Amino acid sequence: MPRFSIIVPSHGVAGRLSQALDSVLGQSFGDLQLIPVCDAPDAPAAEVAAGYAERDSRVTVVHSPPSAGLSGARNAGMRAATGAYVLFLDGDDLLLPGALAVVDARLSEVAGVDVLYCEHERAPWWEGEPALPAGPLPAKAPRGAFAPAELPGLTGVQLPAWSAVYRRAFLTERELSFPDGHFTDLGWGGLVTVAAGRIAVLRRAVVRHRSRRQGSRLNLPGPHQHTLLDQVERVLARAAEAGLPPERTGPLFDQAFAMVLKTAARPERLPSGHRAFFRRAARLYRLHRPDGHRVPDGSLGVQHRLLAAGAYDAFRALRGANRAAGGAAARLPRPHLARTRLRYARDLRRPLETDLAVYCAYWGRGYACNPAAIHAKARELAPHLRSVFLVEAGQEHTMPDGVEYAVLGSRRAWEVLARAAYLINNANFAEGVVKRPGSVHLQTQHGTPLKTMGVDQSVYPVVAARSGSFTKLLGRVDRWDFNLSSNRHSTRMWERAFPGSYEQLEYGYPRNDVYYTATARDVARIRRELGVPEGRTAVLYAPTHRDHHTGFEPGLDLEAFCRAAGENVVVLLRAHYFYDRGGPRGSGRIIDVTAHRSAEDVCLAADALITDYSSIMFDYANLDRPIVIYADDWEVYRETRGVCFDLMAEPPGLVARTPEELAAVFRDGSYAGPRARALRAAFRERFCEFDDGRAAERVVRRVLLGEPPQALPPVLPLAERVPAPAAATLVRS
Repeated sequence: MPRFSIIVPSHGVAGRLSQALDSVLGQSFGDLQLIPVCDAPDAPAAEVAAGYAERDSRVTVVHSPPSAGLSGARNAGMRAATGAYVLFLDGDDLLLPGALAVVDARLSEVAGVDVLYCEHERAPWWEGEPALPAGPLPAKAPRGAFAPAELPGLTGVQLPAWSAVYRRAFLTERELSFPDGHFTDLGWGGLVTVAAGRIAVLRRAVVRHRSRRQGSRLNLPGPHQHTLLDQVERVLARAAEAGLPPERTGPLFDQAFAMVLKTAARPERLPSGHRAFFRRAARLYRLHRPDGHRVPDGSLGVQHRLLAAGAYDAFRALRGANRAAGGAAARLPRPHLARTRLRYARDLRRPLETDLAVYCAYWGRGYACNPAAIHAKARELAPHLRSVFLVEAGQEHTMPDGVEYAVLGSRRAWEVLARAAYLINNANFAEGVVKRPGSVHLQTQHGTPLKTMGVDQSVYPVVAARSGSFTKLLGRVDRWDFNLSSNRHSTRMWERAFPGSYEQLEYGYPRNDVYYTATARDVARIRRELGVPEGRTAVLYAPTHRDHHTGFEPGLDLEAFCRAAGENVVVLLRAHYFYDRGGPRGSGRIIDVTAHRSAEDVCLAADALITDYSSIMFDYANLDRPIVIYADDWEVYRETRGVCFDLMAEPPGLVARTPEELAAVFRDGSYAGPRARALRAAFRERFCEFDDGRAAERVVRRVLLGEPPQALPPVLPLAERVPAPAAATLVRS
């Protein structure tokens, strides 16, 4: 039997779950059982947890449906627990280094206690400096084990479940479990307090609680706020059944009703039923008030008296509950020109155009990427919608015939941004764009993350210095209603990099649909347009941007590569879009395709891909053609930019670290050999999860037509997909 069982619910925190699990398995005290609780075997967190279970026998994965809530997940974990003591850890929190060793030592000192209450840290969601919350444990707690009656103010009602260690036999004997509903920590803490015979205190932080950017879900408005009274009633009724004396029920009563009054004083948390909440709270107050109870002094005491009297109107007046709505929208930046600002403000007061959709890609670079693919499919499936594409000045000529567009910054662009019911972008709209009630913002993203993104960049000084304000970034994230993902890895990374309240759409990338719909004739046409000689092996070289470089550096002598790789090889050079100068840079066997508007066309034309750390590898993998990673500076890139996984351990094909190695794998044909195919198959299984040729259709039906998720085309299994054919069968040069 292990000393400790640590139960880690994972719903909605898949992006940070690995950090929580690492904090447990990295403890110096290793006699433990780790129990991650996942929604289902195919849930986003399940893949993470399963990987840990394969590598470490101490990990036991269990499942609990989301409908069971946090209480159901914790109860499922307790049923699987075999340790002498049970701890709880939220899936986005951390067990502090050395915590289990300290807990074990303290439990040895106070042998046999039912509950050991511990300190914890609270850290801001942005990984700021952690701090101990004010007064989590009473200052005058006895040094050894003691009965709860010796310190009646330590009730557990105001403490989170993960701020204590519980003897499992005690929980089993008293048949304790987390009560259903919200505010389950209050119910659990109160029930444990009533049942415990001996307790102790550890004045050492064990858990680092990382506050969520969106704040506690319990603070959100909704009918779930009424369940607070269910938990209070449950705890006080159990205390009455147990016959606890008034000196113990008094602190329990005061702490429970402190939470009730906090909610009652915030009517915005109860959009409907606020009066009913107050009346029920008043009945519970009168029913469970201990004999001889003294109300607190000051304003809190007045609130107690008003609640006891059921004086709802007087309570509302005292607390100033009718607060005016904030002026957040008025504080947002506006377009620079005064006249445009006034017109934009006027347009914001006009009704939304329910049939208007506005698209933008890469800050206005043109008709490209996921927004263009969604736009094209919308014209087919939702022809009643008027679609306007935003483009930067000077790029109007890149727009296809028949596509309505507006130039960014123009009066017309601001007008459609103010009136559109749908706004679709693969980057972000300008700071001044206001998220109007009733409008729908779709963030499509423009790649699968290998490098760190969003707020994850904050700990990498080189990239953080170039990223601008993370506060402003998150203000833009707050406008998103939907965020598009092409695989579960992306889902987890977006959740962590862009914390927000949007809905994740695991539909695949619409821009990748063409990799399954293009024909051999399409491939031949594109190769002719790009100037690829007939019968040659076209190798796409697409290096990524490096934040520690000041400009484009090819990183490879392409002419020398062509000479060494074989006479049949030509290179399609595609620099990162940051370095698109609109003109060719290649010559001879080097064809510069950087300025070509469609990355998808370039990929279709290529027989193989060479890249370093560009996200193009994830898209190209859909074609099931050879990929070679040229990683001459992997260590530098990893340290300066930060990465989400170890590409060297899980590459999509062979890895070359020098120009000589790179040329050799093409010269001998191993770049397309059995080992390369095996690596590519594993990579495709992980990262081509949802791309099947119908992503754009799913997006249009769900976002623009409002169809329910169950009505959308299901994702075709990877084994049943047929990618667009390559130009010719690859053979050894």
